[in-house]
Amino acid sequence: MNRITKLGLAAALIALPSLGLAQETTEEVAAAVSPEVVWIFNTLLFLIGGFLVFWMAAGFAMLEAGLVRSKNVTMQLTKNIALFSTAAIMYYLIGYNLMYPLGDWAIEGVFSALFPMVAVLEDVGIALADADDPEYASTSSDYFFQLMFVAATASIVSGALAERIRLWPFLAFVVVLTAIIYPLQASWSWGGGFLSEAGFSDFAGSSIVHSVGGWAALTGALILGPRLGKYKDGRTIPMPGSNLALATLGTFILWMGWFGFNGASQLAMGSAGDVADIGRIFSNTNAAAAGGAIAALLVTQLLYKKPDLTMVLNGALAGLVAITAEPLTPTLGAATLIGAVGGVIVVFAVPMLDKLKIDDVVGAIPVHLFAGIWGTLAVPLTNGDASFGAQIYGIFVIGAFAAVATAVVWIILKMIVGIRVSEEAEIAGLDTAELGMEAYPDFTKG
Repeated sequence: MNRITKLGLAAALIALPSLGLAQETTEEVAAAVSPEVVWIFNTLLFLIGGFLVFWMAAGFAMLEAGLVRSKNVTMQLTKNIALFSTAAIMYYLIGYNLMYPLGDWAIEGVFSALFPMVAVLEDVGIALADADDPEYASTSSDYFFQLMFVAATASIVSGALAERIRLWPFLAFVVVLTAIIYPLQASWSWGGGFLSEAGFSDFAGSSIVHSVGGWAALTGALILGPRLGKYKDGRTIPMPGSNLALATLGTFILWMGWFGFNGASQLAMGSAGDVADIGRIFSNTNAAAAGGAIAALLVTQLLYKKPDLTMVLNGALAGLVAITAEPLTPTLGAATLIGAVGGVIVVFAVPMLDKLKIDDVVGAIPVHLFAGIWGTLAVPLTNGDASFGAQIYGIFVIGAFAAVATAVVWIILKMIVGIRVSEEAEIAGLDTAELGMEAYPDFTKG
């Protein structure tokens, strides 16, 4: 054994006790900081998920702008930024604490005591021990993340009722939807209310978010009536959108935002298991969107002898809505099939609504209501902890409440201020009639 080897062996023998001590110290330090690290990562998950879901607001705006006619594009953009801002204010004033009573129920499991009424964030620069929930995440990040969901619910309604609804009555409806209707029914599941106690499972909101927006869109479309000239002599008159490139961009933006929508609904990122589950949710979410798009592509080819881009776009969105109720437990194959069924639903539901003379400009009702119901029903197929009875019960309760509540609001608004523009305004376009914009000249003529 040479001199260098001997010196190295001696050094190793001397270091062994200190190495053991260092390992014990490291484990103690890791154990000491672990709750704070978990809290930080959970908070980070909500912030990242929140701004991804915020990006969906841009997706809804682009999708709707592309699917309405040119004379109504600016109105759709105006509605989208106004509804998002309205939702932010109303969720702060009433919605957040109505949705999360934290055990403070005026009517147990049904209605919050609403004290305090406005959302209150944690103090500046708090220590972990002073956090509202040291084992969860910061209140501000949770508030921010949940706010994006309520704004998405309002966006669903905007597209369905496009081209004939007045701006201010629509925003008045958004006030009630985002302050009371959405938060109240969400409290029954996500706030620990009676639906949660009954075993109803809706991971990220196929019913709680999407079907509620779909019910609001359906009741609004029925009370508002179809666009002028949409249905004539038993026929449905096509009214092509202004820009399918914009609609496609909007769909891809929504697709991207959905990774935050579903992924951050894991509600934890403080362990290897949680992070692995988030990756699984991302993958299943993507698979369902792809399944919905391809199913719509194939079915439109079979039915109409040519693919239909708008159906394919809505097929992808329907797949995303369908997987939202349970994006964790399915395999990739099952997620693809769940999304594919959503895509098929859209292809058949759109002409069905037209036969019933229910005018949905962007296909929001098939995508968010019908595919949302399907996704909620499908949960027990892959999640053994869910039951069909509880799922049907939740769908019925949420649907009945959303349909009745939104219909009442629409009827009151119609009686008091009116919700539909005049025939002259609708013919001229809402950009001109409601916003006072001059119509752009058509340089393709003459």
